Amino acid sequence: MNLLPRTREEFGQTDYWNEFFKKRGEKAFEWYGEYLELCDQIHKYIKPADKILMLGCGNSKLSMDMYDTGFKEITNIDISPVAVKKMLELNAKTRPDLKFIQMDATAMSFSDESFSVALDKGTLDALFVDDSAETKALVERYFKEILRTMRNGGRYVGISLLQEHIINYLLDFLPRHNCMLRVVHCLDVERASRERSSDGDGLTMPVFVVIATKFKSLPMPLLEFGLGNEKLQRLKCASELIDAVTSVQKAALVCNGLARSSIAGHNEVTMDLHQAAEQTPRYTVHVLDQPPARGLGKYAAFIVPQGREIEWLFATSAGRKKLQASAKFQRLAVVTLHRDQIYSTLDEVKSELGHSIKSLAPAGLNEQIPYLSLGADVGKRETLISGFSKISGDFRIEEVEADGKTLRRLIFLSNQFVVQSEALIKTVKIKGKKDRKKIDFGYLACQHHLYMSVGVQLGTTLTNPNQNELKDVLVIGLGGGGLCSFLHAAMPQVRVTAVEIDPIMLEVAEQYFELKQDKRFHVVIDDGLAFVERCCSEDIHFDAVMFDVDSKDYTLGMSCPPQSFLEHKILQHIKQIIGASGLFMLNLVCRDENLRAEAINSLQQVFKAVCSYKLDEDVNEVVYCANNEKYSNVEQLKNQLGTAGRGLNNAVKTQQLAKEDALDVADFLKELKINSKNT
Repeated sequence: MNLLPRTREEFGQTDYWNEFFKKRGEKAFEWYGEYLELCDQIHKYIKPADKILMLGCGNSKLSMDMYDTGFKEITNIDISPVAVKKMLELNAKTRPDLKFIQMDATAMSFSDESFSVALDKGTLDALFVDDSAETKALVERYFKEILRTMRNGGRYVGISLLQEHIINYLLDFLPRHNCMLRVVHCLDVERASRERSSDGDGLTMPVFVVIATKFKSLPMPLLEFGLGNEKLQRLKCASELIDAVTSVQKAALVCNGLARSSIAGHNEVTMDLHQAAEQTPRYTVHVLDQPPARGLGKYAAFIVPQGREIEWLFATSAGRKKLQASAKFQRLAVVTLHRDQIYSTLDEVKSELGHSIKSLAPAGLNEQIPYLSLGADVGKRETLISGFSKISGDFRIEEVEADGKTLRRLIFLSNQFVVQSEALIKTVKIKGKKDRKKIDFGYLACQHHLYMSVGVQLGTTLTNPNQNELKDVLVIGLGGGGLCSFLHAAMPQVRVTAVEIDPIMLEVAEQYFELKQDKRFHVVIDDGLAFVERCCSEDIHFDAVMFDVDSKDYTLGMSCPPQSFLEHKILQHIKQIIGASGLFMLNLVCRDENLRAEAINSLQQVFKAVCSYKLDEDVNEVVYCANNEKYSNVEQLKNQLGTAGRGLNNAVKTQQLAKEDALDVADFLKELKINSKNT
């Protein structure tokens, strides 16, 4: 039997409620939680000595349970005579002092300041059926009666779903009438509701407790929000409180969907978790499902230590799918920890995440949810500097510990799961002095830099027989200078010119990544495209040219390089600059296959040979372009790249940058996926 109203307008009608309680019979109706689920908040804001007015009691057991635990001064009113008659009969012998009166809450007969608490469990929601002027007038009469019958310092305690029009009204009306407003998300009600609907057929809606305290006057609005029994957060304005409520409600919709069905075969679901009044997320949770199979657990959470969130396995959807397959769970929640937040221990993180992780579980899950991680701690992250670039926005220089290494990183917050530059920190012990940190120039964090360096070796060694002459390399895009510093340290025969449009990046590279300019390394602050055009007009040549520039618009299907760097005129300039024997390389980051095809086609229209190497487990693709006919032969190019790779390994060892090879040449050639087209 369906006892819920078919239309929202029925909520405010007396006949509807009479009919409802006749059908309901003796069974209590607890839409918004039972006493045990509400008692923490009730006891926090209502004392046994309070004179309590229960607004719209219906046949709820709430006032009966409160009476049994020591709240003796309770007066219940309801618009339905049927409900009042039933409650009087039910309590006449066992609770003779519990009052039940048939009365309209919008026109009460009580004298002024009769009560210290007005308790409303769903009555406001029943009255506030829509946002019409007529309904608002009804609700205004309701609240004016509440405030009239309430003593100064008294409290309205309302239990509500806080639909949008309701929270908007409360934030307008209550502060204007000198009421301090608190809103608390009642987690216990939500947990119990989820357990009662564990078959997945029911919806779990978030329930809020509204506490409005009446004062004679308030110099300014006082607004607070809390989650369960956590410390309340003081909010600056109404919009912050609205955001806090709506974020809980939106999350509930997602959790309902995840409880009721599997998303196997569909995109993962991503949620940010943040504290009230904070715009910056504290955690990001990615939820993935895979079809049930023998040997798979039902559900687990994987906590990614600080600093590891940028790795392919955790930072990409494909990586997280691979993680799920190795973890062997039907549903996996992958949790990343955000920078600018403090995390003490892994156990504290688990405790803090407990409710959220449980709310994302599939329906009917009764066993304990296992937490997985890479170790026994949350990792270490230290922010060295927070800066701002007019071109790239906010950035951080930070140090993290990963796999026993200390890494220094440049991160742009506009794309904070991508490392712009990374350096390995070595600790140098000096006798009698404090240990000193030093950048390891032999470390290349980005794999695409390694393959671009192979191209530099090819373009500067094999194409120019004069080994005593410095070979010129042009790098468009400096970042933290890691690639340039590596080339400068590993290849003494190379002279590097780096072009960077953002002057603050040069400061960052010099101060935090130990970039040093000399006669073989020079940085030009200029627009890369303008510099290329000037080189062409002044007949300046380079043995190798590299584009390692990203777009600031990350919504595009191709984030590197910007589209303007692939215009036909610019590519013609590059062709002239490298001449017949030079090499042009670019870092291509493209998620749209059509855009990638267009980019390759643009290159093929200009250069005689265009070859590419796609990095495994990454979106980066290094594209090699040349004017030399011999490069058009794929096998010959493989041989040349193999020779260049071995040359790079020898250079790294000769310059004592590493004891081991930088590149596994055999694997490189084996996995080399080259597509070329003669033009």
